[in-house]
Parts: sequence; structure tokens; C-alpha cells
Amino acid sequence: MKRPSGDFDVIGELPVLRRYALALTRDPSDAEDLVQDALVRAYDRRAAFDVTRDLRAWLLAILHNVFVDGVRSRRAELIRIAAAGEVAATHEPPAQEHSVRLAEVRARFQALPEDQRAALHLVAVEGLSYADAAAIVGAPVGTLMSRLARARETLRRHDADEARPRPGAHLRIVRGPDGDDG
Repeated sequence: MKRPSGDFDVIGELPVLRRYALALTRDPSDAEDLVQDALVRAYDRRAAFDVTRDLRAWLLAILHNVFVDGVRSRRAELIRIAAAGEVAATHEPPAQEHSVRLAEVRARFQALPEDQRAALHLVAVEGLSYADAAAIVGAPVGTLMSRLARARETLRRHDADEARPRPGAHLRIVRGPDGDDG
């Protein structure tokens, strides 16, 4: 059915779209969602609609493509979930001391001044060059390097403080009455 030029009456096509969506999804709620998604896509692309074409056919094609995209997306998601389940089943959770250590490092990183934290994040975490990181923070490269050095030194100093034995915190070997370690 040809429409007059400039006529974009999607409301008149809703019953047809709903019927086709219900045939595809077999669920009234999913069908309504599919129609909505298709109408959003059609509205976004209305400038590309050729007025010499049949509006109904164009809308049904969009609805069909949205449905196929959704099926593919759900299938890919199920594959990712299954793969993640397989990987998770073969790996042990991290040891508690690693989790504690990571939490300590994260807390120290968060405690750094903003300029040092930003510089360290951009270079060490994001892997940006000094020049790119400096451009992002709006500072000269030398300033960025200075901030990095201070941030790294602060984190190293905390590690060194923890590695230094504390008075009374050393271990003693205690021998049992028969001379064996016990």
C-alpha cells in the first residue's frame, strides 16, 4: 500500500506490528516491548524512509530486524555466561591475604592527592604515555612526571613502613621440653 508523500502514519500500522511481534515472540509482554523498540528505531531512521515505499513493509522489516538482533544478543549473552561459569568453576577465589593487600593498596591510592592520583591512574592503570596523560590533566609533562614520582614514592614509603619489623612483632622459636620445635 503506497502512502502519499510525507505521510508517516505509524499509528495506523500498530495492529499489524503487534500481530507480527506476537507471532515472533509468542508472549504478549515481549511483543509489546518489541513493537516499542521497533518504533523507536523507525522514528530514529524516519529521515531515511523512502516515501515511495510501503510504510507497512518498512516497519515490519524494522520490527523483524529488531527481533533478530535481540535473539542474537541473547544467544551471545548465554554463551558468555556459560563460558564465565566454566572459567569460574576452574579457578579458586583469591586468597584472603591478596584481597586484604589489594584493599590496602586501593585505600592508599584513594588517599593520594587528586593530582597525583589522576596522574598515576592515567599512566599506570590506563597505560597512557606521559604526553597524553599530561594533555588530559592540562599540565606540562614535567609536572605530570613530578606528580607520578611523588605518588609512587608515597606508595613505596607505605610498603617500606609495613615491611620494617615493629618492636615486639618478631617471631620467636620456642622449644618444647624435649628440645623439639613445638
